[in-house]
Amino acid sequence: MIEISFYSRNYKNIPADNINEKIEKLALEEGKTIGNITLVCCTDDDLLQVNQTHLNHDYYTDIITFDYCESSVIHGDLFLSIDRIQENAATYEVSFEEEWHRVVFHGVLHLIGYGDKSEEEIKLMRAKENHYLDTLFHVKQ
Repeated sequence: MIEISFYSRNYKNIPADNINEKIEKLALEEGKTIGNITLVCCTDDDLLQVNQTHLNHDYYTDIITFDYCESSVIHGDLFLSIDRIQENAATYEVSFEEEWHRVVFHGVLHLIGYGDKSEEEIKLMRAKENHYLDTLFHVKQ
């Protein structure tokens, strides 16, 4: 059963239109199917607390992914810092919508099994993010 849930208690105007369809297309292209994915929009402080409590990391980040995948079925929770995404969009001179999609795709790619610890993994992750931005975000709808 496919279920992609979206929660945002503090933020309005999150570009969630068609995000379910985009996530499903990404998963299909990667040979996976969607089970249950939850996207939770947080503040920087909310996500810092999650980072400290669950990962013992004491720094801000744009996303934390909790992976509950079973074989080729993707399950997980994506906690996204809207504050960090807004700041990164300004830093990289892209729209908030583009950076939000990049971060969501990044989290889904983690659920699929892509890492970002080594230089090689980071290079592949960026290539995948750019590919899905080009094919799922930048396309004329």
